[in-house]
Amino acid sequence: MKAAEIRSKSSDELKDELLKLRKEAFNLRFQQASGQLENTARVRQVRRDIARIKTVIGEKA
Repeated sequence: MKAAEIRSKSSDELKDELLKLRKEAFNLRFQQASGQLENTARVRQVRRDIARIKTVIGEKA
């Protein structure tokens, strides 16, 4: 997800997206622990998207 996409969203949309990404991160960690994770790069992408969203939420506040 690009920073420009994130900045164009409202605060409610950002909070919803953050919640969705946190659930995905949890599921990915679970898959990694059980040895079922296929796309290991997705963990990094999700972590960075979470950080981007938190940054933009902080900027808007």
